[in-house]
Amino acid sequence: MSGASAVGIVLLFPDLLGTYGDSGNALVLARRLEWRDYDVELIEVHGGQSIPEQADIYVVGGGEDAPQTEAARDIGQDGPLHRAVARGAVVLAVCAGMQIVGRSFPDSKGAIRRGAGLLDIETVRVDRPRAVGELLVTPDAGLGLPELTGFENHGGRTRLGKAATALGAVETGEGNGWGTEGARSGRVIGTYLHGPVLARNPALADLLLGWTTGDDLEPLDDTEEAALHRERVRAARQRELQPRRSWKDAIRRG
Repeated sequence: MSGASAVGIVLLFPDLLGTYGDSGNALVLARRLEWRDYDVELIEVHGGQSIPEQADIYVVGGGEDAPQTEAARDIGQDGPLHRAVARGAVVLAVCAGMQIVGRSFPDSKGAIRRGAGLLDIETVRVDRPRAVGELLVTPDAGLGLPELTGFENHGGRTRLGKAATALGAVETGEGNGWGTEGARSGRVIGTYLHGPVLARNPALADLLLGWTTGDDLEPLDDTEEAALHRERVRAARQRELQPRRSWKDAIRRG
């Protein structure tokens, strides 16, 4: 990056994968660093542009089927993002982004497309309703995080391979589709949580930033963020804003 001491954050393909506001995750990371007096360089990489491989954090968002396939093609199976991860960079990939960094995912016609292979996961089509609504997750104990909250909107379901660990267990919602949510391997994290997820879950943002800086980060005044988090956890547990399902959908889900 341009400054030797600056933390480099790359937002990948906001023009292709900006449907659900996930680009806000990059801004959350940048602001939480700046509030702690770190220098930050935030770069947006659009479709067709080269991906810098010397950044510290890469953020990938969610989008529709056609742009998802284009983004996967731009990342490839052995390119700058892979070299960055091998060097220790952090990746946060949300929804379509998570599917892209996995091994495979279906396109709009159901054809299987290769992903980047940074996570040992595969996304498949299932005969179930689209997963839409509030999603509440109990994170893996090793992460030391409180409940993770967000909303989901995806048609595919994701299976984890032996080299991937779930981000957590689903309390409310669908997630991966078999009781777990998200996936992680090393410093690569994938999730179906929108929101943006880091605005709803500042503790997760600070976990990623701690991995990046190697520092014990000074606490911030997260009074408003904590209030939002409590409200969203409550709403998820009371199943507010969940979509109404027909009896046919209920049978399929069962």
